[in-house]
Amino acid sequence: MNILFIADPMGGFKTYKDTTYAMMREAATRGHKLFHTLASELSVKNGKVYAKAAPFEFIGAKNDHDRNWFSAGSAEAAALTDFDAVIMRTDPPFDMQYLYSTQLLTLAEAQGAKVFNSGQAMRDFNEKLAILNFSRFISPTLVTTRTKDVRAFLAEHGDIIVKPLDGMGGMGIFRLTQQDPNIGSILETLMQMETRTIMAQRYIPEIVQGDKRVLVIDGEVVPFALARIPQQGETRGNLAAGGRGVAQELSVRDREIAETLAPELKRRGILLAGLDVIGDYLTEVNVTSPTGFQEIMKQKNWDVAAAFINAVEEQAAR
Repeated sequence: MNILFIADPMGGFKTYKDTTYAMMREAATRGHKLFHTLASELSVKNGKVYAKAAPFEFIGAKNDHDRNWFSAGSAEAAALTDFDAVIMRTDPPFDMQYLYSTQLLTLAEAQGAKVFNSGQAMRDFNEKLAILNFSRFISPTLVTTRTKDVRAFLAEHGDIIVKPLDGMGGMGIFRLTQQDPNIGSILETLMQMETRTIMAQRYIPEIVQGDKRVLVIDGEVVPFALARIPQQGETRGNLAAGGRGVAQELSVRDREIAETLAPELKRRGILLAGLDVIGDYLTEVNVTSPTGFQEIMKQKNWDVAAAFINAVEEQAAR
């Protein structure tokens, strides 16, 4: 197959933990021909969606800091329908430019391209707001642009998390208690003087045991979660925020949440999702560029990348 990856510049990959790298490695092992482009290189000419895509040979990193793990050829314009599979792996934030990219991907799908995850799914499933579709699994949650609503929510629960709707890697996430002297400043900054919608959730103390990433591939639940355990004195477990990743078997509650969501994710064209679970509560549904493959593969010897490429091959063949 010819597989196009829409991803951030490959020279910046942290190959020892990057999930897209693991996907590429597995695809290359199977003999698929690989291409790379940036989301900014998508275009429409005469009604057809194109990308300026470069073929590349997967060489493999010699160590954790090796940036020469690939050899790229010259980029040329190609229709997305020329590829057997298009894998969207551009990292958030999900800003207007990201939105435009998903709209072009949807147009390409209408023309016959096989895109994973689908543009429509990435638009419909805001990674924070998506949990509201599964209210039985979430902790008390507020979505608002009004500061007074957040203050009332804080007064009710005493200890809360506030976060933007478009970030990743723990960026912009704050823990607030009623004794915090910076409540006003934090909310002004985060809500941009009541012009930006945010989410507030009751603080879940089980975060100290890890913010669990549960992967769902083509409607099937990966049997291990990656618990991202915060550093001492840190609220966020995100690996990008310094959290430590520990792979572990799913709890009964983890599996209940994942198996409930899995059929709906599959129905909506979401080939890969990363569910975030803290304690017994679903906190996010990640569909843009879910991570966690390599940590599970290394610690539990369960080949997540192989399961993903199996799914891509199966879907592309349909």
